[in-house]
Amino acid sequence: TILEDVHDRNETLYHRILIDHMEEMAPVIYTPTVGQACNEFAMRYRRPRGMYFCEEDRGHMAAMVYNWPQDDVRVIVVTDGSRILGLGDLGANGMGIPIGKLSLYCAAGGIAPHRVMPVVLDVGTDNEALLNDKFYLGVQKPRLHGASYYHLVDEFLQAVRHRWPDVLVQFEDFSSDKAQTILNKYRDEFLCFNDDIQGTGATTLAGILGGLRARGETPESLGDQRILIAGAGSAGIGVAQVLLEAMIEQGRSEEEAKKCFFVADEKGLLGTDRLSELSHEQALFARDTDGGLSLVEIAKKYKPTMILGMTAVGGLFTEGLIKEMAKHCERPIIFPLSNPTTKAECSAKQAFEWTDGKCIFASGSPFDPVEMEDGRTFYPTQCNNMFVFPGLGLGVTLCGAKTVSDRMLYVAAEALANYVTEDELAQGKVFPSLKTIRDVSKKVAVAVIKEAIRTGQASRLTEKDREDLDGFVSKKMYDPVYVPLIEKRIIKI
Repeated sequence: TILEDVHDRNETLYHRILIDHMEEMAPVIYTPTVGQACNEFAMRYRRPRGMYFCEEDRGHMAAMVYNWPQDDVRVIVVTDGSRILGLGDLGANGMGIPIGKLSLYCAAGGIAPHRVMPVVLDVGTDNEALLNDKFYLGVQKPRLHGASYYHLVDEFLQAVRHRWPDVLVQFEDFSSDKAQTILNKYRDEFLCFNDDIQGTGATTLAGILGGLRARGETPESLGDQRILIAGAGSAGIGVAQVLLEAMIEQGRSEEEAKKCFFVADEKGLLGTDRLSELSHEQALFARDTDGGLSLVEIAKKYKPTMILGMTAVGGLFTEGLIKEMAKHCERPIIFPLSNPTTKAECSAKQAFEWTDGKCIFASGSPFDPVEMEDGRTFYPTQCNNMFVFPGLGLGVTLCGAKTVSDRMLYVAAEALANYVTEDELAQGKVFPSLKTIRDVSKKVAVAVIKEAIRTGQASRLTEKDREDLDGFVSKKMYDPVYVPLIEKRIIKI
């Protein structure tokens, strides 16, 4: 609350605090604390921040966007509140997510606060507790679905693009049944991306590439891995898609690459016997045999070398499952990626103890260092999208890109993976320290801009800008310092 009071009164000081104390502040302004903030959003509401659009605004959105006081919006983070972290449908209370994400865009990505806009598409809620809560701030009606819902999303996107033609729209925490559909419809037409699908995928890819380095393997060995993914929602399938694209980028055929994946949901391993109930993206990873196998059965039969959790089911990775993996893989990669901490599939302590300290671990929420009985200490790192999306957003908005391509995500992941030092890998870390987040974002932005130049998308860059991309990006990054009110002049007589 104190930090948010500072945010309301003095944005320069607020972002300075975040930059100078990022390791301490990131868990406060984002996961895991943001989950609690969203749950209590109505009770803690102090002042309006961001814009809300609802069904009653249909036909007026093109005019409404001009109520926003800033003329140069570069990044919009929008949610419909339908799947907030692992907490489910929080409706308009989900505004805490865009606010938190954009704080990271400003502090970590160097995008000025007057150039960002948080948005909630308030299409109602199916959360009975909120429908009956007299303090709830959103529309107290059941959620819109079907054509009415997609028409509202379309009108919103057309409205913001009309006022800000070059704005980047980041979709955040949309439910799995809608997230991929929306992304597929607009990704080739708008400058947009879905952080839960693409951002999580790119960040996870970077962590896996770091994990392969820690095992003494090359990035090209990605296609030799056996990857067990627990969770077939938008995040799980999004990660699988990014990893698949990375394997193809490295020279594997699609058929070869698909054989590396074992994707399971609450009914077990996705199989072709369930094609009628799977989405197109899920069907891509359905296997011809053994549909319905449990996680432990998959581990016993197929001996995965890594397991990724995106289920929001706390404690899903049992001791038996992890020990079974460790039997067949000397250094298994274990990434329980669900947020907040209570929803993590296992803790860092459990993972290291069950594998006798041999696993390579990263998680969606932060965990404390783990001290083993023999005196060894391991430092788990957080597989947090904030390592990718601020730099990605900075890069595409600076160069004037028209779309966010799959290869931009790949080069962003590669830049992040290469930032991790050998010393950090030796300590069990597969992501860099949050203290270096500004420099990480700069490296990611430069990699994205280079890819935009390669594909002819860098419409804003001059020849002079291209000569020194590192210096160009550094110069454009927002630095929260007080601007003098009175110009100092030296008069010489």
